[in-house]
Amino acid sequence: MELKNKRLLQTETFIDNKFSKSTDKSAFEVTNPANGKVICTVANATEKDTYRAISAANKAFINWSTTSVLERSKLLRRWYELIVENKEDLAFILTTEQGKPLGEALGEINYAASFVEWFAEECKRTYGETIPSSNNAKRLKTIKQPIGVVAAITPWNFPTAMITRKVAPAIAAGCTVVLKPAEDTPLSALALAKLALEAGIPKGVLNILPTTNYKEIGEILTTHPDIAKVSFTGSTAVGRLLMRQSATTLKKLSLELGGNAPCIIFDDAEMDNAVKGAMATKYRNAGQTCVCANRILVQKSIYSKFMKKYAEAVEALKVGDGTKKNITIGPLINQEAIDKVNNLLKDATEKGAKILLGGGKHKAGKLFFQPTIITHCSSKMQLSKEEIFGPVSSIFIFETEEEAIEMANDTEYGLAAYFFSTNINRIIRVSEQLQYGIIGINDGIISTAEAPFGGIKQSGFGKEGSFYGIEEYQITKYICTGNL
Repeated sequence: MELKNKRLLQTETFIDNKFSKSTDKSAFEVTNPANGKVICTVANATEKDTYRAISAANKAFINWSTTSVLERSKLLRRWYELIVENKEDLAFILTTEQGKPLGEALGEINYAASFVEWFAEECKRTYGETIPSSNNAKRLKTIKQPIGVVAAITPWNFPTAMITRKVAPAIAAGCTVVLKPAEDTPLSALALAKLALEAGIPKGVLNILPTTNYKEIGEILTTHPDIAKVSFTGSTAVGRLLMRQSATTLKKLSLELGGNAPCIIFDDAEMDNAVKGAMATKYRNAGQTCVCANRILVQKSIYSKFMKKYAEAVEALKVGDGTKKNITIGPLINQEAIDKVNNLLKDATEKGAKILLGGGKHKAGKLFFQPTIITHCSSKMQLSKEEIFGPVSSIFIFETEEEAIEMANDTEYGLAAYFFSTNINRIIRVSEQLQYGIIGINDGIISTAEAPFGGIKQSGFGKEGSFYGIEEYQITKYICTGNL
């Protein structure tokens, strides 16, 4: 497959609506994880480029922040339309640099577009309030205003959707953006920039810095006085670092960090739906999502029945190059990811776990891993404490509802949790006791533009999507008019 719209393949920094080489003319290679081949080289943004981007965004904020919501809505709507018109090409770019199967990539593009569409409309509804005053000579009200220049730092596992989930509400609110995409997947970000340019979004409103200099540039973005807000999706360790750096200038933060999602299968679950839902949340993107089921908790009385059906479903997965037909599992992103999965499996088996299915590299290539099921898991194993981020199902057994809740909550993370049950009383009880920001009940796919996405505890804070998503990029200003 070749790109129909070859203009989408951009390889330079995007600052002030211009694609250009980095100031020192340096570049880095972007490779296809399915075969290790170099796709292209991309400009490697420097510290000087970062300062230029911040300056452009700061200058653009003056006019963009006072642009009418109807004008912002119109431009975002056009950006959305261009994303949809080019979705096949965008999906192909995504699969080529990230690895997920084309069907999943196309789903991500549609998902990404939905955030642009949603916030194109939501920007019209950022209402203030009139507050009844205790003094008749005063009138009290609040208004919503854009917070300022936003720094967005996005991950490689959803290289298009994680951008629109941050950039669309920021632009809709009247903010301008400096975006640092993941170094593994810059092409998806730059393709979005090309479409934003074609949509007519003014210069300086969106700036993109592909780079391998992530530490240096990250520090500039979190300490620069002209950046008012930082939105980050990534690991908890990096989130803590960015939070410390941002404290020097008291920036507003949104942090969507690591997860350790439990998926509880109760004995009153509808079995086929439970298998389907667990598969969807575990093996999507080869297990490389922050809301993947990291621990599958199965009630003892239905363990054998569930595991038989689940193992059959896992065995049916097709591993290979995501651009080929009928592939359901692509490669992991890099060798470090492969090493992490191997180390977690080694630790688990040394502590008593049993590999039921898979357990090693797949013959499809260097970065492919077999869909794996590991049983007899316990809380003493590392995979019960940290994200696996690979196509590995770790299976735990419980006997009572209380035990399941205790096991599920036994983690410092609190992003997403899932459970399957047909008992309405249990559904209410369990959903209220699970210590997570997102709960999926009888469903493995939970994220949507109109609903708030975000965690608690060490999984971060702030919401993306829904009307909460645009509020993250606004300030609430209180206005008192007296002596009337």
